[in-house]
Parts: sequence; C-alpha cells; structure tokens
Amino acid sequence: MTHDPRQPDARNEPLRPSLTPPTFASALAQPRMSQGASIVPAPAPPAAVPVAPRAGRTAPIWLIGVLVLILVGLVGYFLSAIGPAASIIGMLLAFVPLAAVLFAVRLIDRWEPEPRGILVLAVAWGAVAAVGITLGVDLLVTLVLGVDDSPMRDAFSAVVQAPIVEEFAKGLGVYLIFVTARRAFDGPVDGVVYGALIGAGFAFTENIQYFAISFIDGGVVDLTTTFFVRGILSPFAHVMFTSLTGFALGLAARRGVSARRAIGPWVLGMLAAMSLHALWNGSAVFGDFFLLYLTLQVPLFLGCILGVIALRREEARVTRSRLGDYAAAGWFTPQEVDMLATAPGRKAALAWAAGLRGDRTGIMKTFIADATALAAARQRAITGRDPNARDDEQVLLARTTAARAAMFAP
Repeated sequence: MTHDPRQPDARNEPLRPSLTPPTFASALAQPRMSQGASIVPAPAPPAAVPVAPRAGRTAPIWLIGVLVLILVGLVGYFLSAIGPAASIIGMLLAFVPLAAVLFAVRLIDRWEPEPRGILVLAVAWGAVAAVGITLGVDLLVTLVLGVDDSPMRDAFSAVVQAPIVEEFAKGLGVYLIFVTARRAFDGPVDGVVYGALIGAGFAFTENIQYFAISFIDGGVVDLTTTFFVRGILSPFAHVMFTSLTGFALGLAARRGVSARRAIGPWVLGMLAAMSLHALWNGSAVFGDFFLLYLTLQVPLFLGCILGVIALRREEARVTRSRLGDYAAAGWFTPQEVDMLATAPGRKAALAWAAGLRGDRTGIMKTFIADATALAAARQRAITGRDPNARDDEQVLLARTTAARAAMFAP
C-alpha cells in the first residue's frame, strides 16, 4: 500500500502544510530540507527615461485658433474668387517648389532640429496668416484708392506695397515664434530656419493664386510660363527675404535679449528683407528680368548659401565647446565629443550603430539629438538667458546616459 504523507502517522502527527517536504523513514530517501539560502530580491525596474523638455518649445493654442479662423476665410476666398478646379490645379503645382524648399531647409536644420510643431507653425503662419494679412491690406488699399490698373499703380504695388506689407506679415510670424517659443530659438540658424519656412509657406499659397489665375487667363501656355518663372527660377525668393528677418532675431536670441529689446533687431531685419524684396520685384518691373536674374539674383542666392554654411559651422563649434565642458566633468569621452561635433563623426556613428545587434540606429539618433540639445541648453545656461536651462540640462543628461546604456546593452 502506498504511503500517503498527508495522512497522520502512528504518532498522530498533524497534517503538513502544502509544499512542505515529508519525513522519510529510509536513509536512502530524500532528507528533510534545511533552511534555504535567501533569494536575492528582483532588481527594481530602471527609472523611466525622462521626456525631453517641451516647455517653451510648443505653439500656443490661441495662435493655432487664429490660424484656423484665417484659413477658413482663405478657403472661402479661393473657392469664390478663383474656383475649385483652378485652385486645385494651382495647389498641385505649388507643391513642387514647396517640396524643394522644405528639403533644403531640412538640410539646414539637421544639426540641431527644431521642434516639429514649431516648424509646422512657421509654414502655417506663412501660408495662412501672412497671406491673409496681405490680402486684407490689399483690399483696404483698393477700397481707399479705388481700382487702378495703370502701370504706375502696378509698379507701386510690386516695388513698394508688396515688399512692405508681405515682409511685415511674414516677419510678424518670426517675432511671434521668438516670443512664444523662446527656448526653441537659440541663434541665427534657428532664425533662418523659421524665416525660411514662413517664406516657403507664403510662397506656396501665393503660387496657388498665381498658377490658378494664369490657367484661367491663358490656359496651359500661360500656366507653364508662370510655373517656370516662379516654381523653377525663383522658388527660394520669399525664403531668402524672410530669412534675413529670422537671422536678425537669431542674433538677438543669442545675446539673450528680451522680447521688448528684440524689437529693434526685428525691425532692422524686416527692413533688410523689404529692401531685397523690392530689388527683386524691381528687376522684373523696370529691367531685363533674366539678365538681372543671372547677374544679381543668382549671386545673392549663392551668397545666402555661403552664409548658411558659415552659420552651420559656427553651430558645430558651439556644440563642440559646450559638450567639451561635460567631457571635462566626465559625462562624455573626448572621442564622443569628436563624434558628436562633426558631420563625418555622426555619419560614422550611425553606420556603427546599424551594425550592432538589432540595428540600434534609432538609439544612436536619439543620443545625437539629445546631446546636441544638451549643448544648446548649456549655452543658454551660461549666457543666463533661460532660467529653466538647468532643468533641461538634468533631463538631457539622464536621457543621454540612458541612450548610451541602451546602445551597449547585450
């Protein structure tokens, strides 16, 4: 008969609790277990990686509401004044130069990418608010002065009214970003990016109107000519103009001036943008457009490219200098600073991360982005222009440390 250890033996031992080993009479049987060694407690889960700071780096709700209201009015204007068919044709063609400009701005902004929401806000301000302001002023001038199709009135509109009104409307958007998203406005490169995107948005909506009207008035022939002049020869015109305003405000941001004291640089930047805009339009009104395009406008464009390259190098120099401060304190190795502060170093790091188990390119991109943002936060902290920069610093140090650990995790 099989012995049931759950039954009491002859000495009437009490029932044993479940999972308690029984007592065996045989010397060959399993002996009674001794007290086992204590089990090491499970390690506490790692602290959650802090979220990248967003305060002062997002678009205010009220500004989004204003854009929505103006957008409704613009849609009504295009549908009633131009018609849905021509508007759609114009919009599809306007996406071509817009895509080229966005790609170029993306290259400029790759070193220290700005918050995506602010970038979208910049494009939206140019495409919606700046165009709405321009159309409103144009309507007001027409109501005051009456309809006048004379050559003198057209020249005044192109060379005087358009540069002043349009550059003010676009420049207002750059200033609003400076005020409402101050912690995402670190220097001239940021200003150029925001100004360029506002100009790109404005040109997009303006091109819809020009392309649609050309199609209505002259069919495919006129539309092709207009597209060649505006979409192929000069897609960066408005981008260059408003970039000057952004550059001026970027210099003010680097010096850490207040919103009130930044009004002076903002006005100077707009005056430069208005002057360049008037010169550009004047070449089409008073001179040989294609001759002046080759002798004046192309050199200006090349000069802007060289200026952007110089600004990017300065941005890389600041990154190296500020990360060097952390390397001296032990947060980064000198090799990491060299990698993070040069474009070839970043490219090599991404290629190395792609060869790790599981392809850790995404982790490396996060490490590079957070380290670059850390350098910018350090710059804001040592210049004293951002009282919350120290908080950003702690968050970004934790994020870079976590990214490095994830990179080398088995």
